Amino acid sequence: MAIDEYNGTMGWPLLGETIGFLKPHLPNSLGSYLEEKCSKYGKVFKSRLFGCSTIVSCNHELNLFVLQNEEKLFCGSYPKAMHGILGKLSVLTTSGELHKKLRSHVVRFTSMCRSSPEFLQCIEKISLSMLVSWKDQVQVLFHEEARKFMFTLTLKQVLSIEPEEPRALNILQDFMTFMHGFLSIPLNVPGTAYAKAVKARKRILSKLKEIIRERRSKELGRGDFFDMMLDAENLTDEEAMSLVMDILLAGYETTSTLLSAIVYVLGQEPCILQQLKAEHQAIRESKDKGEPLNCEDYKNMRFTSNVISEALRWGNMVKFVHREAIQDVKFNGYVIPAGWKVLPIFTAAHLDPSLHHDPSHFDPSRWHDSMTNKKVSPFGGGARLCPGSELAKEEVACFLHHLVLSYRWTLKDDSPLAYPYVDFPRALPLQIERI
Repeated sequence: MAIDEYNGTMGWPLLGETIGFLKPHLPNSLGSYLEEKCSKYGKVFKSRLFGCSTIVSCNHELNLFVLQNEEKLFCGSYPKAMHGILGKLSVLTTSGELHKKLRSHVVRFTSMCRSSPEFLQCIEKISLSMLVSWKDQVQVLFHEEARKFMFTLTLKQVLSIEPEEPRALNILQDFMTFMHGFLSIPLNVPGTAYAKAVKARKRILSKLKEIIRERRSKELGRGDFFDMMLDAENLTDEEAMSLVMDILLAGYETTSTLLSAIVYVLGQEPCILQQLKAEHQAIRESKDKGEPLNCEDYKNMRFTSNVISEALRWGNMVKFVHREAIQDVKFNGYVIPAGWKVLPIFTAAHLDPSLHHDPSHFDPSRWHDSMTNKKVSPFGGGARLCPGSELAKEEVACFLHHLVLSYRWTLKDDSPLAYPYVDFPRALPLQIERI
């Protein structure tokens, strides 16, 4: 199918159909834009999105082909506004050898965490500290708490900064400003959320430079991941600081949203919650009082693993990615011209009734079928497969272990929406009761 044979419409000059594409909708749905386009034009169609001529793919096979041919036939191609806020050295926006180098250090970080017995203990300590802080409360804004939990955990692992340190609060406040702008209209005009985010990023980088100076002038190495990056011969200080920002971003936004989505669903599905609680009760009863979790305990969280996998499919934390054809590409009758953008829509496969029975329903039992893994791509794929996917699952599982054994909760009036990023408009208020 040549480009002039693709169905679809290009919309307004420059803006195209971007506003319709970004219209908020429930995360376990395609949204009105994609539903209408797929119904009218099929699973692959043309449009103008984010200012560019674009092929939108809701075809799972084509999506996998695009992901698996990263740096061969396609390259990452995020809007310029993202480069402005993430910087030129972000793993998200770089490509080629630079991307491979930066990504290898993120892989190193996740491997270091997962291989360390102290890592689970760190998750437990921060989880229990947060849950204890709720003891006199009747309501919490869980999505805010989940973000604080993930940020605190990541800050500890990467920079050895304890949550009670003033520096931790300062970085968190700047990072919240940064994230607000990251998820806003990219208008770099004084006073806008985007402009404030650019400034907040500069302040965070300034704090990281201060940490570097302290560690080098006073030889105050902590033996943490930041030290390892600073000692790496193939990394500049600027690249190391950019990696810190990337790792904080992944934990603060994506992993916290996964955790919030699970808590939201459990509040609606008492049978699933009961089964999850029984699994964690059995693990706790097999241990001495106060004995910390270990790797074997995590491996025994089989139902928990299914709940997490189903939340990734159902919740669609990453709806799509930005790619660009390096050359004319042919695949199963489709021809994608060089220079055209391609948006592989992961949500389409996750909610495809030909791939999943009753796809809008949350059903952990579908993961008993090992083939389900081949029908989803919540962490992307190919050379840009998220290197922190297994680490995120472990962090979420450990927090859930203590949450379900410590509290009951009731959902207040809030539901997740995809913007396309997933968020809770009211921060997921929960009425809580200590068990």
